[in-house]
Amino acid sequence: MTRLTAFQRVVTQYADIADSLLVYIEEAHPSDGWASSDAPYQIPKHRCLDDRLNAAQLLNLEVPGCLVVADTMENSSNAAYGAYFERLYILKDEKVVYQGGRGPEGYSISDLRTWLDQYRNSLENSITVVIHV
Repeated sequence: MTRLTAFQRVVTQYADIADSLLVYIEEAHPSDGWASSDAPYQIPKHRCLDDRLNAAQLLNLEVPGCLVVADTMENSSNAAYGAYFERLYILKDEKVVYQGGRGPEGYSISDLRTWLDQYRNSLENSITVVIHV
């Protein structure tokens, strides 16, 4: 199973408690650079924002149900989140509550699932009190 397939399963399985966003950053293995022989697409190094947006559109086809956006050419999201080349995050109330390891070695869908399962359990076990005055 590819990483995208595993991520797509998380997007679907936890759609009731989490919105998913995929930020397409700088291409890790551009076809005109350090190319990967098993890459599903041959994407050259992004030279302008249109190049990056076109590549993000391909990714959008791979992960239906998940919003896909593209980082700026200055790589501001990549720099802010230390994603180089892939990383999983969960944000709640504008704060990082889960930060996965840096990919590819630290990229762990199972750790993400564990966090989301614990969060789901906490939601199910919480008591909501409504006071009408």
